Amino acid sequence: MRPMTITEKILAKHAGVKEVLPGQLINAKVDIALGNDITAPIAIKEFRKAGAKKVFNRNKVVLVPDHFTPNKDIKSAEQVKILREFAKEQGLKYYFEGGEVGVEHALLPEKGIVVPGDIVIGADSHTCTYGALGAFSTGVGSTDLAAAMITGEIWFKVPESIKFVFRGKLNKWVGGKDLILRVIGDIGVDGALYRAMEFTGTPIEKLSMDSRMSMCNMAIEAGAKSGIIAPDKTTEAYMKNRAQRPYKFYESDAQAVYCDIREYDCSKIEPTVACPHLPENTKNVSQLKNITIDQVVIGSCTNGRLEDLQMAAKLLKGKKIAKYVRLIVIPATPFIYNQAMKLGYFDIFLKAGAVISPPTCGPCLGGHMGILAAGERALATTNRNFVGRMGDPKSEVYLASPAIAAATAIKGRIAHPDEVSK
Repeated sequence: MRPMTITEKILAKHAGVKEVLPGQLINAKVDIALGNDITAPIAIKEFRKAGAKKVFNRNKVVLVPDHFTPNKDIKSAEQVKILREFAKEQGLKYYFEGGEVGVEHALLPEKGIVVPGDIVIGADSHTCTYGALGAFSTGVGSTDLAAAMITGEIWFKVPESIKFVFRGKLNKWVGGKDLILRVIGDIGVDGALYRAMEFTGTPIEKLSMDSRMSMCNMAIEAGAKSGIIAPDKTTEAYMKNRAQRPYKFYESDAQAVYCDIREYDCSKIEPTVACPHLPENTKNVSQLKNITIDQVVIGSCTNGRLEDLQMAAKLLKGKKIAKYVRLIVIPATPFIYNQAMKLGYFDIFLKAGAVISPPTCGPCLGGHMGILAAGERALATTNRNFVGRMGDPKSEVYLASPAIAAATAIKGRIAHPDEVSK
């Protein structure tokens, strides 16, 4: 049998074959099929149009209305109503709303709904986040989601894999967000088009699960089909008391074939910012001078986890945000919200002058809870900075880590964390 990558092994297992080749078309069984309040209503409409009566498995179809939570207007309320009624009708085990809802790609790993070795499809491009657990996860269209909800299967073209090898020691303030921005800046927004991005090396092994999720979350910003990190003892510790199902660890064979291998010396990677209007437009934060900011957002499926809030709180403690700057902090799930409150982070944020939002995707997609006016600039820990992404087409969005975000909120301009740390 030919040596295979971790991605190829997972796909082969779910397709019921011994091996697969890049470019091969396969039909694979799905472990989790995910939809949200923007994409699931279309999938539900197609589900009914196909004449389907029942989902393939009520424990494997997951609906999370997180993009306009709490509902911002009548239209968004109607969208969520469609999900709620479908979840009731189908008896779905995993439907989250109100005080239970969180940003989907933070919520599912936290709840142990996604486990290592899974195939996860979601009608949301950032479904690739779950690769951090050692799962093959990818975004699909709403009609593909509908088909998977009915059959429990989906077809794939097996992607080629690119191996990203990180070596050396991480510099101060550098984490998963900086590493993935560095990679996207290097290869471009189409540099991994329909390929699996596999992240390896000692610095990756030392990353927390939160940081790993940040990296895999943004694989789609390089055009990738998926991002993945081989599971290890960090993964095991994370899954130990939360996994809802048995799971399996896969790893790439030593002789596995990659279409490209890229190596990075972490000692040369600095805290990084993606400038408007593409995630590939990256610069070291030290290169950016006197760029004033109107709004800072700390949250999203990229950087709204506890580690992210901890970093922001560390820098904001005892300080005030700059006058005329809005700082919005969005814990990604109710659990993270509760933990941050218990740990005293909310006290720090509120004293600094921040607004704390309930879990939502809100401002990331220009939905609500932080829309930009014409001419305004935001620095956000989100994943996209396309024209008009967070509001008016004449606004600008810079992407960065929670450390840079906190420093920027304090200074009122894009700032290096060293400028505000004690």
